[in-house]
Amino acid sequence: MRITRIDFEGRHEINGQTGHWYATAQRRDGMHNGPDIVLVTIFAPQMPNGREHHVDADSKDDLWSMAECLQFHLDGCRGTNSMIHDYFRELLRLSNL
Repeated sequence: MRITRIDFEGRHEINGQTGHWYATAQRRDGMHNGPDIVLVTIFAPQMPNGREHHVDADSKDDLWSMAECLQFHLDGCRGTNSMIHDYFRELLRLSNL
């Protein structure tokens, strides 16, 4: 079995209004000798078309940085390492590590 896509959902309050944030993470194998990436798209009320992030599937540091970003946006606060690790663990499923 190979996992190729993971969906995330978050909900938090911003300026007294509850907002729903979503994200998708998809495995994209390199084509024509290009690098393998994890394509993460974050959707928010103010970004209905989403914002794409291309993460190197071979880089632990890049995956951790993306996990920090996901945790912050989906949970609505700067999290602890254990909170970030929950997102990192899911991104690892799509990586080459």
